[in-house]
Order: sequence, then structure tokens, then C-alpha cells
Amino acid sequence: MKQYVVTGMTCASCQAHVEKAVAKVPGVQSVTVSLLTNSMAVNGSASDDAVVRAVEAAGYGAQPMARPAKESGSSGRLAAEEEALKDRQTPRLIRRLKLSLVFLVILMYVTMGHNMWGWPVPAFLVHNHIGLAILQMLLALIVIFINRDFFISGFRSLLHLAPNMDALVALGSGVSFGWSLYVLFRMTWMAANGTPNTDLMPLYHNQLYFESAAMIPAFITIGKTLESLSKGRTTDALKNLMKMAPKTAVVERDGRQVETGIDEVQPGDIFIVKPGESIPVDGVIVEGSTAVDESALTGESIPVDKTVHDQVSAATINQSGFIRAKATRVGEDTTFSQIIQMVSDAASTKAPIARIADKVSGVFVPAVIGIAALVMAGWIISGAAPAAALERAITVLVISCPCALGLATPVAIMVGNGLGAKNGVLFKTSEALENAGKIQIIALDKTGTVTAGKPVVTDIVPVDGVSEKELLTAAYALERKSEHPLARAIVEKGSGMALPSRDVTDFEALTGSGLAGRLDGHLLHGGSAAFISALTEIPDRMRAEAEALAGSGKTPLYFEQDGKLIGMIAVADVIKDDSAQAVKEMQRMGTEVVMLTGDNERTAQAIGKQAGVDRVIAGVLPDGKEAVIRALQKRGRVAMVGDGINDAPALTRADTGIAIGAGTDVAIDSADIVLMNSRLSDVSAAIRLSRATLRNIHENLFWAFAYNAVLIPVAAGLYPHLTISPMWGAAAMSLSSFTVCMNALRLNLFRLRDASHDHPMRKRALKKEEAPLAAWSAAGGRTAVCPVPPVSVPDQTAAAENLYKKSASKAEVYAKEDSEMKETAKIEGMMCGHCEMHVKQALEALDGVESAVVSKDSGTAEMTLTKPVEESAVRKAVEDAGYQFKGIA
Repeated sequence: MKQYVVTGMTCASCQAHVEKAVAKVPGVQSVTVSLLTNSMAVNGSASDDAVVRAVEAAGYGAQPMARPAKESGSSGRLAAEEEALKDRQTPRLIRRLKLSLVFLVILMYVTMGHNMWGWPVPAFLVHNHIGLAILQMLLALIVIFINRDFFISGFRSLLHLAPNMDALVALGSGVSFGWSLYVLFRMTWMAANGTPNTDLMPLYHNQLYFESAAMIPAFITIGKTLESLSKGRTTDALKNLMKMAPKTAVVERDGRQVETGIDEVQPGDIFIVKPGESIPVDGVIVEGSTAVDESALTGESIPVDKTVHDQVSAATINQSGFIRAKATRVGEDTTFSQIIQMVSDAASTKAPIARIADKVSGVFVPAVIGIAALVMAGWIISGAAPAAALERAITVLVISCPCALGLATPVAIMVGNGLGAKNGVLFKTSEALENAGKIQIIALDKTGTVTAGKPVVTDIVPVDGVSEKELLTAAYALERKSEHPLARAIVEKGSGMALPSRDVTDFEALTGSGLAGRLDGHLLHGGSAAFISALTEIPDRMRAEAEALAGSGKTPLYFEQDGKLIGMIAVADVIKDDSAQAVKEMQRMGTEVVMLTGDNERTAQAIGKQAGVDRVIAGVLPDGKEAVIRALQKRGRVAMVGDGINDAPALTRADTGIAIGAGTDVAIDSADIVLMNSRLSDVSAAIRLSRATLRNIHENLFWAFAYNAVLIPVAAGLYPHLTISPMWGAAAMSLSSFTVCMNALRLNLFRLRDASHDHPMRKRALKKEEAPLAAWSAAGGRTAVCPVPPVSVPDQTAAAENLYKKSASKAEVYAKEDSEMKETAKIEGMMCGHCEMHVKQALEALDGVESAVVSKDSGTAEMTLTKPVEESAVRKAVEDAGYQFKGIA
């Protein structure tokens, strides 16, 4: 994606004209123009020169956004982006406004102070109406010259047959000045022909509009200044993030501590961070411990304790201790740099709701000019004086405001996206921010999402005569030799209790059974009930307690010493502290919550009950998750929340993919939203923020449309008792965009984690469940949908067949034969996510292609077909989209 700076845009009509002009350039696949940041993002193979020429031909200016050389690193890129966001317009507007007001005050003193209230003027101007008119003309000319940018841009846009807001200002002010100039010459002609001064008074007082000609651009400049100030504040979040980026680091080089530029730090370098300093790059602590303020990444103000082997991230603050850390990710690969990139990219995309304003903006200004012409003609035909008809037409021109329409969506998106970033909720695109609030069904992965993803000891049950400490000490000694995840849970428990590290000899790991070894000469075993029961008797009481623990999702491990049972330790992947509350919040917001897992039904049901989800779907293999999402999409909009590699297909398939921030890079890359705090409660926060942002957009659009719909008829004189002069029309226009921007800034006050005002949003009810929801991926390439609650399925093929037979009248069978229903196309030329989306849209438009999963990395598009599709049709779709088709794999 190429970025450009566009100059000369003043309103939504400009934005629409630039987009149309660039979209016609050969090789351009998509183009998005932002009025908010005066930038343009272009996807495709078109050259910079071709794009710039198209923009210039449309009457505007453009240049490629300054991109630093690769060797300049992340700091150079950030500097370039900071430069692009720098507010250069506001200072210019303020200077123009100050100068305009000086001469406008003098003009108003003459036209209103002297004429209406008799304020004194030089003696030679008293009762000298022609002289006063000439003075007004000169003052108006000065104000017009100061604000000449409106006239240059406006008349240029008219010459290009693409009128913009400046054209309305230029026409309104210019026509006012031209008519007044005509009246002034008429007064001089009348005076030259002996007309008494008293007969010139009606012309002077009633038909001169020099003050309107000056006040129109001056008032518009006031509005533009306020708009520019408020627009600048909408990008504050992104600017503040960039300012927080570290500039230097202290690294160890040849046994010395050396301060170096941040771009010179390499992976593997050891860097030093003292208390109060910013951590320069992502790394792992190798020495020391501290408390780290991670609010730059997560929005959480409470410091997080860190010690050896813990990860630290760039731009976070070391608050207390001295640490040495090994750099793992540097430059643009750091988490902080990726956050900045995500926020920046989201600002350059366009939300679907913006298309409404875009369609209107493209024809708005020509329509207003046409309405003004009709208004003038209508009043003249009805018998009104030409001056009165002209005043109505000028008022229509200057009161109309396309800017408010163009800013309604991007300012709200920018503020909402920045607020999310400050709170650790990252939306990759504007579309993701808009769609999150429309979610109806939320599918949650279990491990690492609902649960912590790391087994912990939950229960210690010794036999009579053995203490908990004795049992755990023996288990700790034995399990220290094992690499099994359940063993690590016992080891962490023992380490946390500072138990003695006793050595076990003759250690042996018996695959699938348990562990054996000698502790202080005593033979020690640990493992499953089946393994231990072959060595000693397990009392019924202990078996009953183990059964109860297993029923709650825990795994019991037995231990025996010298042929005697010494007790049992239960280990489980427990749910996160906030999971149950998070699920309740999602349900209160009107969403249905489903938990997906490949775990067995018994454990899944136990976790699902603790979390309080609506449905549990267990025994789902990785490819089965994607099928479940497809089944759920038959009923409504679906969000998938996951953290693992196996969640990537489901995250991509879902209407909105949400990745836990601590998850894998693959999951994060596949998602639309990233939760940096790795907290499930941030899912509801993301939905809450999306709904608030969408509500703000609707308010902005309402006021933008309502403003024009109400005031244009008033300006046209359709309401006899309501009249507006051109100068007050200009004042109204100048405040409309400012109002929209200020309304968007209200979002900064929104508390996205406050659930007190949540309410269900079920305007579109979920579709009737024609097919059951759970999906099993069977060994024969067949996936069947079955009713919930799910059943444990040791033989998935047989289970799928059985379920299909039982619900043949309703159940839907997906991918009847994968080999027959899927085709993979090889494609070259894809470079980014936009390319993937472009190819996906092109393929899914083909008759017979149900869906397409496109990957730029592998250069493939896997198509799910409902019927055979000709290879030539696939080739044409790919090549028409601008890419190279290399055949069917």
C-alpha cells in the first residue's frame, strides 16, 4: 500500500473527486482518501507519477508520503509519520483570521456603526455615499485577498467541473462583490447625471453587499480554524503514541555500557534499563527484578512485577529495579511499533458507513449550485427584486456545508480507534471498529482464552497419616524430572511454597502411564489411576473424590511410595479471573456466547459451567472450528475469540476475528481486533466502544444531514417568517463542521470498561436454528452438524455418521467430500491484506464459489465450491483483479 499527502482538499466533495480520479488510473485496485489527515492510500501497481498526475488533473496536489530508507529503521519511520501528522494548517488559518478580523471590524464600523448608529467617520465621508461605498469595496477587497485560497481553489474546481465547498464560498462572496460593484457604478452614473444624494441612499443602504462579500470568507475562516483545531485533537492519541517511542538504548558492547540509537540495537543484544527509564525494545529479563508500567501498551496503570525470564516490551517504563535484558524484537518488530502501525493503518481505511456520506458528497456541491440558480430564478419569476432574489441565492450557496458530511465518520473513527489503543484494544481497520458492535454470536476458544492456558494445582488430597506438605514434597521431587505440562504445574506449586529440592535417582518416565524413581532410597511412583492401581490399592473414598474432581474439569494424579498410596493431587487449566464476569457482560449486551474446544466433553462442560456460557461445543478438531463458525453464521454475525495457531482459520472465517494479545503471531495476524491485555473482559469493552463510536457516527451524520435539510430551505426563503442573510449563513456554515468534530471528541470521555449502561442490541434477531450448532470434523473428510449439548466422541467418523442419520431432516452436512468440494488456485502478485481481500471478493463473486480463503504468504486461494467452476472463469476473475493466475493446485 502506497501513502500520499494530498493538498488542496477542503471538503467531502474534494475527497470524492480525488478518489474517483485516482480510481480510474490503470493499475489502481483500491484508493482511500482521508479528509481528516489529508492523506491517500493506494493499492495496486500504478506508478507514483501516474497517481500524482491524476490528482493534479482533478485540481489538487499530491506527493508520495516521505518514507525513510530501510536502514533508517523504526525511528525514521516514526519521524516521517509524525511529520505527516504535523498540523501546518491551523497556524496559517489563525494568521489569516487575525488579519481578516482587523479589516472586517473596520468594515463593520462603517457599514453598521456609522450607518445604523451614527458613529463618527472622517468629515469628507459624512453623507458621501459614493465615498463610503468605495471604502467598503476596498476593505472587502483586502479581506478577499487575505482569504484568496478559497477563491483560487473554488474557481479552479469549477474549471475542472468538480466544484467543492470553496466553490460555494467563492461564488457566494464573488457574486455579492460583483453585484455591489455594479450598484456602485450605477451610483456614480446617477451622480454624474445630477441625481440628488438623497436618491442614492436607497441603493447604498439596501443593495450594497460588500460587507457580506467580506464576512462570508471571514466567517468561513473562523469555522475552518475551529475545525482544524478540533481535527488536530482527533489525532492526539496517535501523536502521543509516537512521542512515547524510545529514541536511545544502553547496551553492553565489549564489556562496556554504551548508549546508542534505538535503530542500532540488534536481536540478542543485552540492554540495561535503570529505574525510571523507558524500556527500548522487546526483550527477556536475564538479571534483576522490577515493576513495569505497561500502560502504553495495555492502558492499565497498575505496574506489573517482572523478574528473570519474564518478557518486557518497548515503550513501557521500568519503575523500580535495575534490570539486564536480552533483546528479542527490535525496530518495527516490537509490540509498540506494531501498535502504532495498526492505529495508523486503521486511520487510513474507510468504514462501510462512510459510503453513505461519500455518495451524497460526490453530487452535493453541484446540486447546491443548481438549487441556488433555481431559487434566484424562482424569486425573480414571482416578482421579487433582483437584489432580493440574488441575496436568497447567495445565502443558499454559503449556508450549505458538505464538510460536515465528509468529517462525520472519519473523526469519530479516529477518536474511537485512539481511545481503544490507549486502553489496549486495537482495531486493525475502520471496518473492524464499526462491525464489532453488530456482533450477535461470540465463539470463544477455551484454552488460553477462557482459561489461563497453563495447568495449576487445584487440590492436594493426602491419605490418612500423610500431611499435604509431605505429599507435595514427594510429588515435587519426582515431577521436577519431567517435562510434562501437568508436571510443571506441580513444580511451580512446590517452588512457590519454597519446598526443599530433593534429588530423585533412577528416574524413569513411562510413556502414557506415569513416572518412577527413588527418593531417599524409597521407591516412588506417580501417574494415572490405572497406573497406580496396578501398584497399590486405591480406596473407594479416594476414587469417589477423584471422580468428583474429574467432573469439575480437573485431572487427578496419584502418588504411591513403597507400595502404599500417599495421596492425590488434582491439576487443571483453570478459568481466568475475569472470564465468568466477561461472559455475563457479553450476554447482557445481547450476544449468545459459545465455547469451542478440542477437549473432552466432560472437561469442556465443567469449564463452560464455571464460565457461564450459553453453549459448549467439545471434541472439535482445528479444522472443525472453522466449520462451526460457518454454521453459526447461518444465524447471525459471529465473532471468534482465540489465541492459538489452530484458531487462525476460525478467526479468518468469522465476521470479526478477535485475538488475545498474548497469543501467537499467526492468531494476531488473522484477527481484526487484538486485545493487548489478554483479558476476556476486553471483548465486551471492544463491543462497547464500537457501539459508542457507531452511535457517535450516526449522531454526526444526522446533524450533518439535518443541518443542510433544514437550513437550505430556510435560506431559499421557503419559510416566509424566517430569513437569513448571507453573512449569517456563512456563520452557520462555519460552525457545522466544528460541531461535528467536537461531538466526535466527546468519545474521549467514554469509559469502555463501564458495564453499567450496557443494553442488549438485538434489533436483528438471530435466525431460527434450522440446523444444530456443533460440528465434528470426521476422519473421512466429512463434517456433520449435531445438536448440543455435545457428546464425547472417541470415534469421530462413526459419531458424525450417526448424528447425520439422526438429524437428516434438519442437519446440514458441510464439505460432503473435501476432495470434490474444494479447489486451490495458485496466484502471484499479492503483497498485503488488501490484495488478499481483493482476490477474495473477485473469487467469491463467481457462481459456484461459496467462499475463498486467500493467503499472500503461500500465494494460494482455497475455494469452497457448491458446484464445479471452470478454470478459465477463475483465471479471468484473478487476472481482472490485477494478479497472475498460475493454475489450480
